[in-house]
Amino acid sequence: MHDAVGDAGDARRHVALVGLSGTGKSTVAPLLAEQLGLAVVDVDREIERSVGTTVSALFDSKGESAFRDAESIALADSLDGPVSVLATGGGAVLAPANRRLLRERTTVVWLRLDIDAIVDRLSRSTEARPLLVQDPTAALRSLAHEREALYREVADVVVDVDDMSPDDVAEVVVGLLRTVPGASDALDRAVP
Repeated sequence: MHDAVGDAGDARRHVALVGLSGTGKSTVAPLLAEQLGLAVVDVDREIERSVGTTVSALFDSKGESAFRDAESIALADSLDGPVSVLATGGGAVLAPANRRLLRERTTVVWLRLDIDAIVDRLSRSTEARPLLVQDPTAALRSLAHEREALYREVADVVVDVDDMSPDDVAEVVVGLLRTVPGASDALDRAVP
């Protein structure tokens, strides 16, 4: 199912990808940015740049709360930068202030994927996922339950990415953005 679900409003300029870890946000963001002729920002990479260590190391040394604080700063800073496609972290929607920023300043695309497919993808990834160390399937089910309503709250567009290549996801997102009021800033820059 792929749907445009909200009214992005006139002030939104950025496009933000949200969803659980492993849904393809960091992979799709550069592809989408290229199609739209926009910059790309991976919020986790911005966190790492600002704190001088990896997300995993930050989690290990200072805990999730410090990571979430750094995430909120990186998101706000990114939204103050050039119009871009943002790949957010899976938990970026947890903070009410982040959800407000996403709703007010971006067109939000929620990438959804079946939990078993996420586990399969992550089992082939070399990137450490701090919240998924013990039992990834159980952890993802819990995170999905905790975050689904928050993703729904901010989403202007929902894309079920099961059985889709990253290129196909980017194409579907561009098509759906054309149906979302307020997303025209990003689409005006789209490469034909």
